[in-house]
Amino acid sequence: QVQLVESGGGLVQPGGSIRLSCAASGSIFSINAMGWYRQAPGKERELVAAITRGDSTNYADSVKGRFTISRNNAKNTVYLQMTSLKPEDTAVYYCNFNLRLFGGSSQIYWGQGTQVTVSS
Repeated sequence: QVQLVESGGGLVQPGGSIRLSCAASGSIFSINAMGWYRQAPGKERELVAAITRGDSTNYADSVKGRFTISRNNAKNTVYLQMTSLKPEDTAVYYCNFNLRLFGGSSQIYWGQGTQVTVSS
């Protein structure tokens, strides 16, 4: 099947930066859109950023100008560069792939989540 492996989370001070990565492996025929979501304690999961196959991007208003999403198609990997981090960015971050397997239809897959904590 498909496995999504996230990395890069951790503890960072306010104003700092961190980069998340999420790599997909398996019998992947094509990847359509990729995205990052986050879920803070007591809150619903929300879209942070997304990138299409044609490299069009979309960001939540709260992260515009601070976060950048990018993708490496050769590595089936999506990145989230986060700068000027604020305590309210603290959450578990999940990657999300809309992809198609060989012989299959397009489906959504989720990473396991990685904790990002912004605190002094």
